[in-house]
Amino acid sequence: MGVTSIIRELGINPKHYESIIHFFRSTSWKLSKLIKTWIGIVCTSGLLYRVHNSPLLIGDGVDQAKEGRKMPGVKKLAQESENSSKPRYIHGHRFGVIGILLGTPKKFFCTILSARLHDSNSIISEWTGDELANESHVVRLVREACDVTKKIGEKCRIALDRYYLTVNALETLSKFGSGLLHIVTKAKKNAIAYEKPVRKHKRGAPPKKGDKVKLLDLFSSKADSFVKANVTIYGKLEEVEIFVADLLWGKKFYYPLRFVLVKYQGKFSILASTDLTLSGTAIIEIYAFRFKIESAFRELKQVIAGFAYRFWSVYMPRLDRFAKNQQTEEKVAAIDCKHKKSKIIAAFNAIEGFAMFAVIACGILQMVALRFHIVISISAFRWLRTTRSDIPSEATTAHFLGKTIFDTFYFSSDLPINRFIRDAQSDTHDVSIA
Repeated sequence: MGVTSIIRELGINPKHYESIIHFFRSTSWKLSKLIKTWIGIVCTSGLLYRVHNSPLLIGDGVDQAKEGRKMPGVKKLAQESENSSKPRYIHGHRFGVIGILLGTPKKFFCTILSARLHDSNSIISEWTGDELANESHVVRLVREACDVTKKIGEKCRIALDRYYLTVNALETLSKFGSGLLHIVTKAKKNAIAYEKPVRKHKRGAPPKKGDKVKLLDLFSSKADSFVKANVTIYGKLEEVEIFVADLLWGKKFYYPLRFVLVKYQGKFSILASTDLTLSGTAIIEIYAFRFKIESAFRELKQVIAGFAYRFWSVYMPRLDRFAKNQQTEEKVAAIDCKHKKSKIIAAFNAIEGFAMFAVIACGILQMVALRFHIVISISAFRWLRTTRSDIPSEATTAHFLGKTIFDTFYFSSDLPINRFIRDAQSDTHDVSIA
């Protein structure tokens, strides 16, 4: 809903209109403190679902097309997707997102903890004091996952797409993970690993790697070593064949990984984990939760409209869609006026802030659905022909709150949010919410 709709529905005095629309550009709040507070709320909610005795983080990137010519951070982005409906290149923003698994065995949610702009204009990021301004999307995501893990304060695992299995990601993990974070991801079928080196009694430096191993060849050469196992995948107990091997991976880095070769319904997959204590079935179950973040993206876009922002600055150089990203950054770097820089930074921060507040709104819906699913399910506010779970979706919960929010205000007039809204209401407004 727009600002005008909020003022109209809550009876707020129109004099507050400008204050509301300027909220996202305000300096009264900081994104870093907002993320830290939100992580604390989620982790103390009592709704965390631990997978094999550890909280499970889920990370991914999401691209949002934006046509704004004077919108900070808009770049030409390449979309690496197997979905034919997505164009190869778009102009827009790329967000790096870190979520955590909440819920019960009946239903799980990926509650997003952090959403930051990645692969945006590095010059603007340097103006904001971002120490990761020049880092790639992969490195930034792993680094932010390490920071989230430290805020949680206990050992975590993170499920990532195969796009994030890179040497740079593993180097960042070993440097900033502090042994608290482990990655579970998928490897490409043409991946090559190495056996552990064998020390030979000869002069010279000890070898860093052993013989080369083509992982895809193991499906045939180790066919007799595969064992059958029952694994829970997407909520169903499935029978798979697996083979586990601890090998070194990464050119000139040789990081130890546990590879799990999986045969499932006639298809071959290769999973990898930096946690060598996990069993093969545990790695499969953890990676199966990765798709929950895709569901979170869908709800964030369709239910919350979390990327429906339009923040821009008149001082931003006009985007030339046919120019290279480097040329756009050169135009931004040429700006030397402090006033212009501050206005561009304010618009840039507003974009990140809008997305983060939308993430919090979506997370609140998920926690309400988990805590009050009985109240929502017995209510006759919405008829559903079929019900997949006792726990409602974000859309159903949002619809329920929209139908009952004014009753809640009326019967619970002592709520702090009630007093806050009343103070902003017009004295001449006929209808009060309490």
